Amino acid sequence: MSHPVRLAINGATGRMGQALLGLVKGDARFVLVTAITGPNSPQLGRPIYPGEDGLRFTHEWPAADALDVVIDFSGPAGLAGALTYCESYGAALVTGTTGLDASFAPRLAASARRIALLRAANFSLGVAVLTRLLREAAAALPQWDLDIIEAHHNRKEDAPSGTALALGEAAAAARGTSLGESAVYAREGRTGPREHGTIGFAVVRGGDIVGEHVALLMGQGERVELGHRATDRSIFARGALEAAHWISGRPAGPYDLDAMLTDRCVH
Repeated sequence: MSHPVRLAINGATGRMGQALLGLVKGDARFVLVTAITGPNSPQLGRPIYPGEDGLRFTHEWPAADALDVVIDFSGPAGLAGALTYCESYGAALVTGTTGLDASFAPRLAASARRIALLRAANFSLGVAVLTRLLREAAAALPQWDLDIIEAHHNRKEDAPSGTALALGEAAAAARGTSLGESAVYAREGRTGPREHGTIGFAVVRGGDIVGEHVALLMGQGERVELGHRATDRSIFARGALEAAHWISGRPAGPYDLDAMLTDRCVH
């Protein structure tokens, strides 16, 4: 786009929202129009950037045609509000909100027919490349065993991580199956020989590990290791900003980071 992208951040007081606010301030590709937070947030009405006059955290969406893109890291209710605004005024939406139940899927599918909508469980561009490489490797080596090992900090509550599951889903789809059919989430005791075609998961939790994912493809006499290590949480915010800039002005439809990478390779 010839002019800076007019941007709103939804879920602006959360960890990702704060990281995005810090990055967008010095990014000439964007103009921050508003920072949305929940109706009960203690930050409501306070300056977005302490010590500076200007924009303040709000729960109100701006007037019509004020935005090009919304970046959303909120929750199910916050995402629903963002979808309503974007559908009404044609803004694109980039969302990394998780914790959505199955009933939300039809709403997202319907929205993608009206607006440009990019969703990702992990906005690391490196993880997006890892997913692409694993998809190709799993398809090229269909007879090889595959395990995914992930490590995160000791405060993470879910296991395996959403990123590990997304990697497994990509590999399973490349082999014409699904995680429901092929995943093995635990091994203990005398499990017997490995069943062919399974995708195993192993989990490490400790310290302050930001996030590490390794896919092991194991054949006879050789193996392939594909991995990614995050050392700074800001990579996720950086990836979301890259996605927001890329999707601005694009036609309605469902998008993901792989589509963005493909477009970059072409151009």
